[in-house]
Amino acid sequence: MIEIPSDLHKDLVPLAFLLGDWAGAGVHDFPGAEKCNFGQEVTFSHDGRDFLEYRSHTWVLDNDGNKVRPLETEYGFWRIDANRKVEVTLTRDDGVIEIWYGEMADQKPQIDLVTDAVARTAGSRPYSGGKRLYGYVKSDLMWVGEKQTPEVELRPYMSAHLKKVVTPEDVERWAKALPDDLPDDGIAFFK
Repeated sequence: MIEIPSDLHKDLVPLAFLLGDWAGAGVHDFPGAEKCNFGQEVTFSHDGRDFLEYRSHTWVLDNDGNKVRPLETEYGFWRIDANRKVEVTLTRDDGVIEIWYGEMADQKPQIDLVTDAVARTAGSRPYSGGKRLYGYVKSDLMWVGEKQTPEVELRPYMSAHLKKVVTPEDVERWAKALPDDLPDDGIAFFK
């Protein structure tokens, strides 16, 4: 269920499917880096202005699914215009700042992004651009990222499958939205 907050800026309604806290796991594989499974927590939030705030934390997982150490952290801002063109600014913990442009697909919650500009600190690893695809599929958020460096052509390097994190406040809000005439056993409501 996609909920559109009453205080969400009107321009952001097409991006409402991203809002909330997400958690899940994925795979990281790129030449010159450790191949691993990773865990991820993502938050898309808003404060009424015309952008979404984005935070992502990933960490390496061991074979039992336990956190081993941090992998990547990103912070950024997402905007969309009337023509469904999306722009994203990202800052990464490894000293990379990116500007991404793309668009939202017609009639479905899917966003394709490509880097337009990359700035790197002297200590960051080589990186020259990438692509990302985000999709809302059966109430889950999935994404895949491609990356290129001066030595490696554009290729997939990370992907994840994230589930919405449901809080007690969410459950309480949804319960208030249920009809007053719900049968005692609740079963009839779902038929």
